[in-house]
Amino acid sequence: MAGESTPKGGWHSGRFAHTFAAIDLGTNNCRLLVARASIDGFEVIDAYSRPVRLGEGVALSGVLCGDAIERTLSALDVCAAKIGRNRVTRARHIATEACRRACNGEDFLTMVEQRTGLHFDVIPPSEEARLALASCEDLLNPDIPYGLLIDIGGGSTEVSWLKVLHRDGRLGGVATELIDMTSVPWGVVTLTESCVGGQPRERAVTRACYDDMVERIRADLRPFCARHGIGAAIARGDVQMVGASGTVTTVSAHNLGLKRYNRALVDGSCIGRESILRICDQLSSLSVAELTHLPCIGDDRADLALAGGAILEAVCRQWPAPIVRVADRGLREGVLMDLMRQADRDADPRCRPG
Repeated sequence: MAGESTPKGGWHSGRFAHTFAAIDLGTNNCRLLVARASIDGFEVIDAYSRPVRLGEGVALSGVLCGDAIERTLSALDVCAAKIGRNRVTRARHIATEACRRACNGEDFLTMVEQRTGLHFDVIPPSEEARLALASCEDLLNPDIPYGLLIDIGGGSTEVSWLKVLHRDGRLGGVATELIDMTSVPWGVVTLTESCVGGQPRERAVTRACYDDMVERIRADLRPFCARHGIGAAIARGDVQMVGASGTVTTVSAHNLGLKRYNRALVDGSCIGRESILRICDQLSSLSVAELTHLPCIGDDRADLALAGGAILEAVCRQWPAPIVRVADRGLREGVLMDLMRQADRDADPRCRPG
């Protein structure tokens, strides 16, 4: 990575003096964003995403396997090249559930650093929740006092319970306080491998199997719901829900009737609970082979779409918020915002040690 830029003052100081990069290495995907600061956030100048399935088999074996490691290393070679080509001066790269679970996770990340020069932090679920919230905060309505942020990942699903506040001078006029969070140890990869692994691609799962997947998630959500009285707050109309994941964005794109995915139309869109349940029910009756032919699913998402739908359905049945706000953003965006704030602090003479 390139060395630090020297702040020059004005538009060339703080966050404006740097090019930033963030990699989110998850159980299913490897995602990179390269960006520069703008007046209202940041401008993406390069990006990369590849479904590497790093966590393939980890739930059963406890180790990262050779094929998954090779796929991921190839993707990270691309990321390292893009970071170098764009002369990135500040970066943070994070790894999540697959590297947390695997007994060889740290050894793998040491191999990554030796081969690519990229250093990764393995972050806990609480840090995942914080970063997801940082990226999605401006989608919340400050007139609704509580929020649920649902982030469906490959290896786990994070749920954040939020206090939502008016805050002048903040983007969207909203600020949040994280009351509590929980991490359900099921994501689209782990639930697929546990419940439908080995299922022929041409055969749809039984209704009993699908219902078991939904109930498995709900069982893990109920204690969190009871601890905070979330159901009663929803009944009063005091709760809004934001969904951040490939599952939620895919369901939204399907609801919008998009033939090809369009982030500008999906990010920030709203979808009603009944529409979500209807779409999840439709998807649950299809085989993987049939799912590949649906727009915005295709080969990349088809074999994980059933598990994603089951998780989303479980959330919507447990917490019947009438509307879900859709976020096509996540951990990378949260990391970039952290990096920009730190660049501002480093350039502020008042923040330097005296």
